[in-house]
Amino acid sequence: MSETPTSTVAQIVQALAEDVSAGALPAGAHLSAQRLADRFGVSRFPIGQALRVLADHGVVTPAPRRGFFVAQEGQQPAGVLAGGRKPQGLAAVYFAIAEDRVAGRLPDTMSEAALRERYGVTRGQLAQLLDRIAAEGWAERRAGYGWRFSSVLTTPDALEQTYRLRLAIEPASLLEPGYRLDPAVAAQCRAVEETMLAGSIETASSDALYERGVRYHEAIVGASGNPFMLEALQRVNRVRRLLVYRSLTDRQRFYRQAREHLAMLDLLEAGRREEAAAAMRVHLGAVMQNLSAVRPLLETGAPPDGKP
Repeated sequence: MSETPTSTVAQIVQALAEDVSAGALPAGAHLSAQRLADRFGVSRFPIGQALRVLADHGVVTPAPRRGFFVAQEGQQPAGVLAGGRKPQGLAAVYFAIAEDRVAGRLPDTMSEAALRERYGVTRGQLAQLLDRIAAEGWAERRAGYGWRFSSVLTTPDALEQTYRLRLAIEPASLLEPGYRLDPAVAAQCRAVEETMLAGSIETASSDALYERGVRYHEAIVGASGNPFMLEALQRVNRVRRLLVYRSLTDRQRFYRQAREHLAMLDLLEAGRREEAAAAMRVHLGAVMQNLSAVRPLLETGAPPDGKP
């Protein structure tokens, strides 16, 4: 695995191409440079480079003073760039680290030299991986030596705790006095769910599936106008990513979840917020119930991006 000056950019390009190809980023979706920088644990500079690469391939289009948007015909060239569902390059190494950590094969603390040797990456590549992992909240640099992995999200119980927090936040956000779901945002959410039901659930990468759910729920909560609720959800979404990847091996349940997402959009667009809040409680409660079915996957060594 050779290191090049554009390896970070190439990783971001592939991940975003997977999102567009799978429909997690539908035509017309705005790509916020700051949000992407937070997601990948990098500065906005490589994000800008990646977006320009995607624009050169027709995946996104620039808009003066507004940034980049997914092109109307961007899904096909995105599929070419994505190159299939199986993680490649540094993305594959990232999943290997995550899998080893959840399975208990990585200790709580480890030096960078040991990590480079274990995963066969260069110093620069490891820095990119650790930047992403730190941004997601499951590792931090130790003072003066190596890295410490968080023990917060290495058990199924911890993942269930994040869903209980979401049960407290998300239904309540729909009842905030200033709640308003922008019609354009609702249309984008609807397009994603419809694309998923049309077949992308089976072909999307774990990253794209996870990002699709994150975008939907953050859009719904963000419409509350309460920044504290949104910030709490965003933090939970960053740190729960580690265990969620394993539960994505069972894809059949995503068909029901997508239909429930669409039903909640119908209620919100009709102004029936109390019913939407009740539907959200049922939706999240069902997800928690499903965790018991995938618990063996969370406790054993099932690959995080395998087929169901």
